[in-house]
Amino acid sequence: MDLDLAWWQVVLGVIVGLLLLMILVIIHELGHAWAAVRNGVKVEEFGLGLPPRAKILGKYKGTLITLNWLLPLGGFCQMRGETDSASEKGSYGAASFWAKTKILFAGVFMNLVTAMLIFTVLAWVGMPKIFPSQFAIAGDNSGQRGTVQIDVVVENSPAEKAGLEEGDIITKVAGTAIEFDTQVPNLTESNAGKRIDIEYQRDGESHTTSAVLNKNRSADQGYLGIAPQQKDHATIKATWSAPIVGITNTFQFIGATFVGLGDLLGNLFSGLWGLMTGGGETAHQQIGEAGKSVAGPVSILGKIFPSALAAGPATLLWIMGVISLTLTVMNILPIPGLDGGRWYLTAGFKLFRKKLTKERETLINGIGMLFLYGLIIVVVVSDIWKLF
Repeated sequence: MDLDLAWWQVVLGVIVGLLLLMILVIIHELGHAWAAVRNGVKVEEFGLGLPPRAKILGKYKGTLITLNWLLPLGGFCQMRGETDSASEKGSYGAASFWAKTKILFAGVFMNLVTAMLIFTVLAWVGMPKIFPSQFAIAGDNSGQRGTVQIDVVVENSPAEKAGLEEGDIITKVAGTAIEFDTQVPNLTESNAGKRIDIEYQRDGESHTTSAVLNKNRSADQGYLGIAPQQKDHATIKATWSAPIVGITNTFQFIGATFVGLGDLLGNLFSGLWGLMTGGGETAHQQIGEAGKSVAGPVSILGKIFPSALAAGPATLLWIMGVISLTLTVMNILPIPGLDGGRWYLTAGFKLFRKKLTKERETLINGIGMLFLYGLIIVVVVSDIWKLF
């Protein structure tokens, strides 16, 4: 748990986090309901929260609107005949393949649009800049530059020999402007063994020095011998270009999410294979890297949301946008039980002209959901382990 936060801030952060997650899930389910009605599929119930049912709120165009006891956990859209083999009039199963496609991906579309709107608002009030290539229109960007400060200078390191001190602000490394602390280790690694120029500020004055980097990564020094720390975070702030920046950043973040997911799976499977084949320390490191990339419910609700709430509305809105994007990505992947998995299952059986029976569909989706629940349990245990 974040020790810098009071207990009431953590509790408030958890409550706000649950409410925001519920809003995003309900938006997703509203997409399914809207597309279903538009395509002639009867929506029998739209629930706020998950069963058991607490109260019937009313009806809207024949759809039962209910309030359920597990209110913080989202909501649901129950359509008539939700299995692919259902044939009664107004059922999901009786709809055309194109109608099913629209219904299944309408939730994804709603989360995508929500993310675009959130990032557009953030581009207007001040969006966090999280990587150097993040899109902005130079002529319409009044956001602040990020600053990186030296937190530690290792004794007898290239940095100490070059005259760098704790508290110096690094402005350029090897000719590249520095806005993120992650840039420093990447640049020093790519220039290992070389003499590079380093520009920095000390007491408001600019200086330039040079350092000969270590040829190999040292356990205590790395390549340069400093521990960089993010002092001020970079932001993007636009006016007329806010919608362009918001939408473009949305797709940039989706791309980054897929890259991160690929790295996560690559480290996980490589590590597991290494354990089975005697990979030793390397295998453990790969699994460890995979674990660091995952934030589960405990981390999100107990650490990320409270910290975001304390940081201010813009940070909280940013987290909401990222989660909306995550829902978008997760629901287009071929994971049985989720929207994408259901679509790929329907499309596969249709392609091979096989009948997707209720029993087959239930079994496949059930296995997929069991896998997801198992993964959630592993992530929750990992989250709790990280707290101690």
